[in-house]
Order: sequence, then C-alpha cells, then structure tokens
Amino acid sequence: MRDGIEDKTAETARPKLTYPFEHAPQTGEAVDVAPGVKWLRMPLGGPLGSINVWAIREGDGWAIVDTGLSGVETRDGWRAAFAGPLEGKPVTRVFVTHMHPDHIGMAGWLTRKFDCQLWITRLEFVTCRSLALDTGREAPAVAIRFYKAAGWDEDALDQYKAKFGGFGRGIHVLPDSFHRLNDGDRIRIGDHEWEVVVGSGHSPEHASLYCRDLKLMISGDQVLPKISSNVSLFPTEPEADPLTDWLTSLAHIKDRVPDDVLVLPAHNEPFRGLHARLDHLIGGHERGLSRLAEALAEPKRVTDVFSVLFRRRIDENLLGLATGESLAHLNCLRGRGLAVRERDAQGVDWYRATA
Repeated sequence: MRDGIEDKTAETARPKLTYPFEHAPQTGEAVDVAPGVKWLRMPLGGPLGSINVWAIREGDGWAIVDTGLSGVETRDGWRAAFAGPLEGKPVTRVFVTHMHPDHIGMAGWLTRKFDCQLWITRLEFVTCRSLALDTGREAPAVAIRFYKAAGWDEDALDQYKAKFGGFGRGIHVLPDSFHRLNDGDRIRIGDHEWEVVVGSGHSPEHASLYCRDLKLMISGDQVLPKISSNVSLFPTEPEADPLTDWLTSLAHIKDRVPDDVLVLPAHNEPFRGLHARLDHLIGGHERGLSRLAEALAEPKRVTDVFSVLFRRRIDENLLGLATGESLAHLNCLRGRGLAVRERDAQGVDWYRATA
C-alpha cells in the first residue's frame, strides 16, 4: 500500500519484522522508546489515522521531530501532550523530516509558541513555501496538459481544477526562517549525537535522523514497515525520475545505517529489521517495473497500467496518487532505455517497450 494504494508487492512474502511495543500511545499520551526519547501520535484523517511524532529531551525542554497536520485536533493533541507526558516543558527546536502537511503542518505554530527555530533541509523548506503559495490559485494550463497526456477524461480534469490549491490548507503559516539540515550533518540533540541521512523520491530532500549511541533511526516516511511511501511524478517537473531517486536513497540508507537500529517511522509502529524491509521495498518496485515493461508490449496510456501496478480499483479519490506513481515507474523505464513515449494528435501520451 502506498499512501492508501494497495500494490502488487503484497503478493510476495513480507520480511519478518519485530515490533517491540505492545501498545501505541493515544493522543495526549507518550511511550518511552529509549532514554530521553518519547513516541507520541497526532490525529490524521483518511486511512492512515495518525502520524507518529517524537520528543527528545534537551536540557529542560524537548526537541520535537515532526508536528502533525495543522488544525484544531492536532493543536489540542499537542496541548494535551504538554500538559501530560511532556511535563509542561518548552520546545527547544522543531525538526521536520520533510514538507508534507502531516509532518510540517504545525511547525509554524510550535516555533512561534515557543520562540524556537525550525530545522529542515533547504529544498523541503523552499518547496513547501512554493506549494503553499498555490493556495487559492487556479490550476495552471501546464498541469492540465500533463494530466490530459496521462489519459484523464474531462470529468477528472474538472475535479482536479476544483481541488487545486489545497496543499497550504493543511499547514500553519510557516516560520520566516529555518536552520538548514545537510546530509551527513552530526547534530547534538540532548545527550546524544544524531546524524542526518537525506533521501529523495518521496519528497525532494527528506531528512532521517540516526543516533548511533541509542541505536535509533527516526525514518519519517523514508522507511515505513507496512506501507510503501508514494513516489510520484508531478507536473512541476515532468521529466524527473523520482523512482530512481527513491531506489538509490533506500540503498544509501542500507549502506549508512546498521541493521540493529530500532526504526521510528512516521506511520505504523516502531520496528526492527531495517535491512530486510529496505530489500523488500526495493524488490517490490523492481518487480513492478518488470511487470510494467512486459505490459508495454502493446502501447498503453498511463491510465491503462493501473492494474499492472495496483491490486485495488483506482477511483476518483486515488486517481492522482495512482497517476503520479505510474508515471514515476514509466519514467524510470524510460531512463533505463526500456520504454519510449509518443504523443498522439489529441495530446495523449502512449508508452511502449523498446525490446
């Protein structure tokens, strides 16, 4: 499942991961995952239900990693956490793994409330601000052409136009400045050093945090135990190859982070078995690419390949995710020289295998 889309990697045996915690925290509660590190959850709508956020004791306060979606429910969740397990102590700084609203949504609220700084990679911050500026705009013509080329009909395009510009509604007004995170940075948070491990594909410059002393990795959406993060192509960069970026990033994590860590993901539960999970994610995408290459023996539009990559029916609510993910796979095949794209007189793209 990728952000709500079940894919065919479920047909293969999943690695045997271990989950050391019997119960997850409810909103306003916390579970101690290591000395000075607490696991909290903030509410989300949709199939995911909640997002994991993390508090690291830092002097007489807490460094927070990820923040939840902007809104009254999340604000009340944070207030309950500060009144309860966080002991009324202040936030010293806010770390955000990446710019998606469920991660950065309350960063502006927390940093202003506690007069502290946001720590994030530059590309995530700049991209988030750019997307937030689209709030209230009409859908640009280039985006309409992009989805028409993918095979969307007029009803789907009309729905896209109606929903366009909603990204910023899940984000509290961002801070006006930030502290830049870079790949390989070693940062003292509380009593321990944490290393920044940057990946891309799911988002432009996603930062995970690895602590060698505590044998912990806060993985954000880069590594999840039960779902695979959405890897999509968007009209802002139509010739990008995010799936190759994603696969390279997963291999990079395996080289950098040892298998004995406890992984603290953004969704689902903390787990052990990092390397097996990375292998399964990489293998699942490679199997999907192989099936897709075989299916392109006859030319197909993007909307024609959903059944090759996903097990469930793609309805109007999943159309955008499925299209972005399918395009990411198709561009990966093109980058490998295994597929070509041709546009017909109606402006629709057709993909076929080269072999």
